[in-house]
Amino acid sequence: MTKGQGFGFGLGKMKELAEAFKKAQEVQQGAKQLQEELEQMEIEGTSGEGTVKVVLSGNQEPLRVVISGDAMAQGAEALSELVTLAMQDAYEKSTATMRERMEELTSGLNLPGM
Repeated sequence: MTKGQGFGFGLGKMKELAEAFKKAQEVQQGAKQLQEELEQMEIEGTSGEGTVKVVLSGNQEPLRVVISGDAMAQGAEALSELVTLAMQDAYEKSTATMRERMEELTSGLNLPGM
């Protein structure tokens, strides 16, 4: 090892490391805030005709289901299908919302796989 080289951790590398830690702390704080926001969100999914509505929180917890009289009149099998369609719609919307919010949170981080 040549005198003055240390372990390859020059001041530039230390500054990069400090910046990385700072950014990680910001992301951690942002993730906590995002989780709180998602808990408060209400995302609505509907059946094709809108006769059934399913409401999920932003983190996909079921909140409520609203079924119209018209949907009830269609019978149990049709009602079951309408509820499933509304659930799928709400799930897709909540997943897209979570993905978008996470992308906003991690933008500029250059994380592999994100």
